[in-house]
Amino acid sequence: QVQLVESGGGLVQAGGSLRLSCAASGRTFSSYAMGWFRQAPGKEREFVAVISTSGGRTSYADSVKGRFTISRDNAKNTVYLRMNSLKPEDTAVYYCAATRVYTDYPQSYEYNYWGQGTQVTVSS
Repeated sequence: QVQLVESGGGLVQAGGSLRLSCAASGRTFSSYAMGWFRQAPGKEREFVAVISTSGGRTSYADSVKGRFTISRDNAKNTVYLRMNSLKPEDTAVYYCAATRVYTDYPQSYEYNYWGQGTQVTVSS
């Protein structure tokens, strides 16, 4: 089992940057592909980015491509999401999640473990 705890959210002005972190418990972190999803008020949860177990493969939603970067440090059991050039439409609760099987454009049901989420608010 994997427990995930996100941090790093907050309030930022449009054009600013944030780095989210997701710390995982357990010894098997490196065997999980890790994803970031987000959910804005009144909207469904949506895929943001995913990274493979080794970090060699990544994929992004079109809405964040070129602005967000996902990375991981398996020695620290942590996955990161660097968010640059933030826009008001990026405002959401951001969740990290873990799955055994990497896919490029995953659906949330493919993920077994979820964190509690961290709020990101981008002001215009």
